[in-house]
Amino acid sequence: MLVGLTGGIGSGKSTAAELFARHGFAVIDSDAIARKEVETPEVLAKLAEAFGADILTGDPSSPLDRKLLASRAFVDDAATQRLNLITHPAIRARTQALLDQADPRHNPVLVDMPLLVETGFYASCDEVVVVVTDLEVRVNRLVQLRGLDEADARSRIASQTSDEEKRSVADFVIDNSGDLHHLEAQVEKVAGEIVSRYL
Repeated sequence: MLVGLTGGIGSGKSTAAELFARHGFAVIDSDAIARKEVETPEVLAKLAEAFGADILTGDPSSPLDRKLLASRAFVDDAATQRLNLITHPAIRARTQALLDQADPRHNPVLVDMPLLVETGFYASCDEVVVVVTDLEVRVNRLVQLRGLDEADARSRIASQTSDEEKRSVADFVIDNSGDLHHLEAQVEKVAGEIVSRYL
């Protein structure tokens, strides 16, 4: 079975994915794929053309100034769309290759994808799980844990598809506004329900 997991920035989606892994799900992390794929020469060249050559550092071990790119790519919808048009084809191709290896027809596989709804990938999933979190909790996490300033945190949240839109395609909604114990209990329940539907 193929499960799509999504949630906005700061929602705790990645923590939820780790918890699903503890329940036997093979996890494909599209954020990790994106970090690798954006550093391929082809994608770097397209990013430099779209967002300025100064986003390239010249350092082979870390060729992309991600903060500078983010400051330009998340300023408005058009810029974010440009970023997505450049990066999504490579990310989707790599995700598909990993899916083929994981064989979701015979194994529980979870794709952890922030843009599950925006890319339409949710339609390929047997089940969709959406992690939602109160706005102020998300802002606080981004400021405290990721070092963003509050205005940047709010801007990034606002640039993403709303929780309401994500909920509209969800089979399961997990509220991660509480503590880790609360999240663990919800993931355990949802994982059990999903597995029971397919075994």
